[in-house]
Amino acid sequence: MISGNRSKYTDGADGREMGAKRQRIIDQGPSFYGNSPGSSFMYTAPPPYSYVSQPPCFPVVRLRGLPFDCTEVDVAEFFHGLDIVDVLFVHKNGKFSGEAFCVLGYPLQVDFALQKNRQNMGRRYVEVFRSKRQEYYKAIANEVADARGGSPRRNASRAKSSDEAKETAEHTGILRLRGLPFSAGKDDIIDFFKDFVLSEDAIHIVLNSEGRPNGEAFVEFANAEDSKAAMAKDRMTLGSRYIELFPSFPEEMVDAISSGR
Repeated sequence: MISGNRSKYTDGADGREMGAKRQRIIDQGPSFYGNSPGSSFMYTAPPPYSYVSQPPCFPVVRLRGLPFDCTEVDVAEFFHGLDIVDVLFVHKNGKFSGEAFCVLGYPLQVDFALQKNRQNMGRRYVEVFRSKRQEYYKAIANEVADARGGSPRRNASRAKSSDEAKETAEHTGILRLRGLPFSAGKDDIIDFFKDFVLSEDAIHIVLNSEGRPNGEAFVEFANAEDSKAAMAKDRMTLGSRYIELFPSFPEEMVDAISSGR
């Protein structure tokens, strides 16, 4: 999971929270730009802009030629000043392809994003193209399929070793989650574990040194039996991200939570 650290390729501004809830974008459909109660990441277009004859285009651009160690924060800094809703990196055969899709807050921001075409990120110049909603959704579907086993040979031995360690680990009633969208809230985690009775007080989202979510969380279940049963959700998806689960213990949880304060 990519953490929200300061960008490697800029010399000043902080990045912003990434990882929008892609599934909600898909569910919203054409009403993506309207008011959406209870969905904090959605953007409402400013009043001066009105679209009379036809609905606005979906504000997504495609990037090509990204550095292979590029992060979501680097993309946010590349488009500094624009509202970034989501960044989706494209993988081929389990490896980062150097391409990504970036969803912006408003349709009019696409033109500003295109002005960054052939500008540098680190030592590489990045190409920026117009894209379409369908291309973005197809990329999401491919990433989800890959996470669910579309590339069965990828990291097979490491995954087997990790699975064996999880199966033999002692359960204390606490699970650590890794790979969460940075925008995921406690309600999303409760819904992820909807087969179990959880309160918001049992959910602990880990923050980085800048006070932003780092993609991890800890969940306290009622007992060890519940946490062991909840491991059935390991590598299942929340939005378009697959979530890894690990048995944990109170000391690890306290250390992780306190380190972000």
